[in-house]
Amino acid sequence: MYIDIFKNNGTEYIRLRESYRTKTAEGKVAIRKRTICNIGPLSKFDDGEPNYLERLRESFRLGNPLIPELTEYTGKKPPMEKYIIRLQEGDPECVGHPRLYSHVFLDKLLDELGLEDFFRSYKGFSKIQYDVLNFVRLLVYGRILNPDSKMATLEQNDDYYTPLLKNFNKYNVYDTLDFIYENKEKIIRRMNTALVKKWRRNPEIIFYDVTNFFFEIEDPDEDILDEEGNVIERGVRKMGVSKENRKQPIVQMGLFMDDQGLPISIESFPGNTLDANTFKPAISKSIDGLDYARFIMVADRGMCNYQNVFHLLDQNNGYILAKSLLKSTKAEQEWAYSDADFIEISRDFKYKSRIMKLTVKDANGKKRTVTENVIVYWSRNFYERDLHENARFLETLEKILKNPKGFRITDMQARMLRPFFKSDFCNSETGEVIAASKLKALLDKDKLEEFKSHFGYYQIITSEINMPPLEAIEKYHGLTRIEDQFRIMKSDLETRPVYVRTREHIEAHLLICLIALTMIRMIQCKIYHSGLVPKSYDITLWSMGLPAYRIQKALNKWKVELLADDLYRFTDLDDLDLKLILDSFGITIPAKLFRKTDLKSQIRNINVTI
Repeated sequence: MYIDIFKNNGTEYIRLRESYRTKTAEGKVAIRKRTICNIGPLSKFDDGEPNYLERLRESFRLGNPLIPELTEYTGKKPPMEKYIIRLQEGDPECVGHPRLYSHVFLDKLLDELGLEDFFRSYKGFSKIQYDVLNFVRLLVYGRILNPDSKMATLEQNDDYYTPLLKNFNKYNVYDTLDFIYENKEKIIRRMNTALVKKWRRNPEIIFYDVTNFFFEIEDPDEDILDEEGNVIERGVRKMGVSKENRKQPIVQMGLFMDDQGLPISIESFPGNTLDANTFKPAISKSIDGLDYARFIMVADRGMCNYQNVFHLLDQNNGYILAKSLLKSTKAEQEWAYSDADFIEISRDFKYKSRIMKLTVKDANGKKRTVTENVIVYWSRNFYERDLHENARFLETLEKILKNPKGFRITDMQARMLRPFFKSDFCNSETGEVIAASKLKALLDKDKLEEFKSHFGYYQIITSEINMPPLEAIEKYHGLTRIEDQFRIMKSDLETRPVYVRTREHIEAHLLICLIALTMIRMIQCKIYHSGLVPKSYDITLWSMGLPAYRIQKALNKWKVELLADDLYRFTDLDDLDLKLILDSFGITIPAKLFRKTDLKSQIRNINVTI
């Protein structure tokens, strides 16, 4: 190994290199060179005395380099440093104040996404007077570490060992939200470009799904109308079907994700927007402009309509979509549920498929022909899930069958029972009221058995007619990853934007959460690819090494504490989850005390990419 000097933009840098032998494709021995580590700019270490480089190289050869960081590469152990800390009762240092160090690590991830440079450069050539970059850092890191309201997040500024903001006006946080909203598309494009270049994002498969967030307000937002009563802008917090069964206004959110589980983009919609109606505007705004090559869109049955399908096909893209069997035609159901043509993989799984040509109308009412592969499969896992989800309803039916005379049903139960009534017992002309004691005769056991026989069946359709059915099923099951992202956003990141009100601030808040989610996913991906945790190959499962809540907890333990005499120590480096994160990123922090000037150097050469 030897010390080398190279120039970057006119500045001289020091690096440690070595030569090694290798064989060429022709089998000849060749000498190659590689960089062991980059030390830093020469000006940082030059002591001003003559012949610094010669003295540095000689000290490295003798095993006592002028730059202490090089000692580990000499093969000799540096002398053990001894610390003498003198304190007496009453000294302020007797009371510890550990402060977060993990933001230094998060800085690396934010920079990897290209966002540090983005926000810094915009402040440079704009008239923005406030520190937009550090407001963003505080909002994003706060969302990862300790989610709270915007004002409460600003109060976390002093929790970091080097506060992110200095001499700031707290109300500039709302200006930051406005800035984020105005530059949303540019921010998403910058993140995507960075992930394509550095994280090998190759979006051959894109997942899309919708969730919603409720607001604890009584009345939904009103639409803004012109003088003639036409809608200029729709209110965003509207009454709709809440995923959490809340009777309060909601906002719909659509999320796009690649096959690594890394988010691509996010869009919001008024709460009364149907899931299927979010798809076309979301993909037009978020994905069509990213210049991707052909991709296959994977989405749940809520997105399955042919206006969405034609939008994908017209852009030369493909799809794998779930399609409801309950909403299929009678002929389609008869084929799906019949035992014919199934290929049995095991006692727990079977499938069948067929190529179908359909004539359907597009958004303009024009008839068009679609050729797609229809795949139906039965899974014991799905069967058990359906059985569990319908357990209470089936229990109600059994109670009615056993004791109809003493059983009273609600209006909702009556609507649920209607499909199981025998039609020849109802006199629609006279409106005759049938006594409860005769209710047993109304229930059709055959229909009930048929209902239960459909448990465990699932149907997907795909434009990829040459793709093997099992491969299409496996790709569709990747959609569970996006459901995991929703869980992280709603629980660990506490995304529900209860503390913001306007459309602009809601969208900016959701984008902050998207950035935070992306950074957590980057950590999970790095752990997953590190080889330090076992991987699951079950297509129905998905794991990324360390759950988000444990990452959050571990990063909150990564602190430094001032002892005395400008000496710092790290805390909880022996925590197993924190150690896994550090090891996955190749971060080694020795068991020693540090001067403040040495703290950042601990992760200077961190390898962020996978």
